[in-house]
Amino acid sequence: MIEIRGLNQFYGGSHILWDVDLSIPRGECTVLMGRNGMGKTTLLRCLMGLVPTRSGQVLFEGQDLLKLPTSQRARLGIGYVPQGREIFSQLTVEENLRTGLAVRADGRCTVPEHIYEMFPVLKQMARRRGGDLSGGQQQQLAIGRALVFDPKVLILDEPAEGIQPNIVREIGDVIMRLNREVGLTVLLVEQKLPFARRVATELRILDKGRLVVSGKIAELTDQVVRQHLTV
Repeated sequence: MIEIRGLNQFYGGSHILWDVDLSIPRGECTVLMGRNGMGKTTLLRCLMGLVPTRSGQVLFEGQDLLKLPTSQRARLGIGYVPQGREIFSQLTVEENLRTGLAVRADGRCTVPEHIYEMFPVLKQMARRRGGDLSGGQQQQLAIGRALVFDPKVLILDEPAEGIQPNIVREIGDVIMRLNREVGLTVLLVEQKLPFARRVATELRILDKGRLVVSGKIAELTDQVVRQHLTV
């Protein structure tokens, strides 16, 4: 579904991504892992058009995304939940969710009920400001906002970071439901091994900006963890 070919990216004079070739299969939940500073978030930001690339291709269903602005990439069906969530703190929960309606192809102007079914707390707090929610509730809001426009692929940057364990489990349940029951393609960056092993079906690992592991999640063995993930 997503094909990244020969991708190179620089921050100033620093070469961050080195000739990355990476495939995200349709209908799978792919986890992208690596130590801090290995280029994981940069790769997602390249995919979304938030940072420039030096060379390479990023194809979504055969279309080269690097030629398109970020807004157009969303309209193609790519939902993105960035690290830090980036919700609108002064808007209500419902207003935050409604911002996702702008890129729906069918022109719908109300939040789909299934968003509230997946995250009941959002319905309970629909009139509360986003900034008044806990970190875990804000993460659910950010995911809900990305799902409002019915994306073909959902991209999540560390969805379990800094969140209480019970909500981490709820978010994992939603990801698995979307992937395994609805068939939504998911790409997530994650550091937590138990969470990654629970929700993912595919594994990709970056080390110093290079892809070093590409396979099934079963390949996330203790030896691989020691070699590529242990600090």
